[in-house]
Amino acid sequence: MNPALALLKPYPFERLRSLLAGVKPTLDRKLIGLQIGEPRHAAPAFVTQALVDNLHLLGSYPLTAGVLPLRQSIASWLTRRFRLPPQAIDPENMVLPVNGTREALFALVQAVVDRSKPAAVVMPNPFYQIYEGAAILAGAQPIYLNTTAATNYLPDLDSVSPEVWNRCQVLFLCSPGNPIGAVMSLDYLQHALELADRYDFVIASDECYSEIYLHEARPPVGLLEAALATGRDRFERCVVFHSLSKRSSVPGLRSGFVAGDVNIIKPFLLYRTYHGCAMPQPTQMASILAWNDEAHVIENRRLYQQKFAAVLPILQPMMKVHAPEASFYLWPSVDDDERFTRELFEQQHVMVLPGSYLSRTTLSGDPGKNHLRISLVASVDECREAAERIRAYIESRR
Repeated sequence: MNPALALLKPYPFERLRSLLAGVKPTLDRKLIGLQIGEPRHAAPAFVTQALVDNLHLLGSYPLTAGVLPLRQSIASWLTRRFRLPPQAIDPENMVLPVNGTREALFALVQAVVDRSKPAAVVMPNPFYQIYEGAAILAGAQPIYLNTTAATNYLPDLDSVSPEVWNRCQVLFLCSPGNPIGAVMSLDYLQHALELADRYDFVIASDECYSEIYLHEARPPVGLLEAALATGRDRFERCVVFHSLSKRSSVPGLRSGFVAGDVNIIKPFLLYRTYHGCAMPQPTQMASILAWNDEAHVIENRRLYQQKFAAVLPILQPMMKVHAPEASFYLWPSVDDDERFTRELFEQQHVMVLPGSYLSRTTLSGDPGKNHLRISLVASVDECREAAERIRAYIESRR
């Protein structure tokens, strides 16, 4: 077996299962699960109907590159959403459909990292654990940049030494961030691009939460916008990842895309032809409709806005918590994240995730310790009830 497999850490939800093993809720009430970032809004009816209408296409092998109409719909969405010039995105060479961005984030690192020399992959901390696993299995060293209130919950790129930047082959950015919901500014992204030029690395920008934001007039910016603002009309060193899972509330569809620098996308397509990960054609047909429609996304976003409006007034008098700039997470601080999670489950039958399960301890400490990630993915009423239960639990400890 690959010895690097022994270096992989248990996944956060495996750790959560161990933490709660044997714990019996003391109250007979319905479980409200807010531990996983799995959207639970109803899938758009036109998406599910498109799947049914195109089941006959299961009789043909799909192309790894996907059908051109899907790539065109993705290019058009990127152009509209991020205010790009017409024809800035070449659907023939700059876009690849993927089976959810989780597998694509992992696969890209395997394709990009040059194992013939010492390699580092730099990432935020806390982080989506795929970043770390991808680095380890590509033979690279994960480098963790703590995101705390002192850094505005963004990685402090200027804290990285030239020695690390010289070894860096991939920089993972996540905006809006998981789990904290911080959004990177255009200036921040442009600074990252300057570093990529200076030290010759690829920026992999995970933008899967870009459509879940609280203020309609302030959609998060993206890496492709920043690249164009610096004169990169070919998006040099840039790769962005987007998904329908959060945007359209269809996590089971496993549909997303990778877009950016043709000099990365072209060899990545070659890698993927061997990887065996072509998107089924019925999924492609349904995805075309989803990328072309914004009405369901606006409604999806409105529901999340309602949840924050319902939950925060209940929780803020009881704990240190604030609304994120974007995403559907809360990141409150507590005295002991594991104890809080275990006792909340036992006493109120509400499940959340300890923040330390999403982070690593560094010389500067563990930025996830004694925080919780609360995913507002249940219905508005369930989220409100969960907040009431959390408040009741906190009051019982006083």
